[in-house]
Amino acid sequence: MTQGNDFHEAEPKLFTALLRPHRALSRKGFLVLMACVSVVSFGAGMMFLWMGAWPVFGFFGLDVLAIYVAFRIYDRRARATEEITVTLSEIRVRRVSPRGDVVEWAFNPLWVQVDRVEHAEFGIEQLFLVSRGRRVSIARFLGAEEKASFLSALLDALQDARRGPSYNPVT
Repeated sequence: MTQGNDFHEAEPKLFTALLRPHRALSRKGFLVLMACVSVVSFGAGMMFLWMGAWPVFGFFGLDVLAIYVAFRIYDRRARATEEITVTLSEIRVRRVSPRGDVVEWAFNPLWVQVDRVEHAEFGIEQLFLVSRGRRVSIARFLGAEEKASFLSALLDALQDARRGPSYNPVT
């Protein structure tokens, strides 16, 4: 059995894509945002404290906490990845969840179809690999234009895989 696995690892990759969710803020950007929110919240809280409305002061700390928790959840979800690899003998989709759980699917490029859900105004909304009763969503992190570009490259790689081992893309 290991001989078969070695064969797949040595097989040339026709297409590979490592997809990650968009991240709006770097670590430094997050710290700057939290510092600004904290300063504004503390300043507003101090104004209410000075006016004698001391119970309001505590609520200004809650908004900072809520923003912090929301960004931590966002940061945790941004750890997810999806890798799509096309070789002559298989299409492999490897998805890593934010927790680190790994799920893989393998398809035969001769039998797989790429299905898409399109919106007339917004473009491609979803992409799927479909083969023998299995339907796997791919490229979920990408926007509509990025999905269109990804789909074009994926279809080209599938065509190359269907041409077989005698096809030489580099001439």
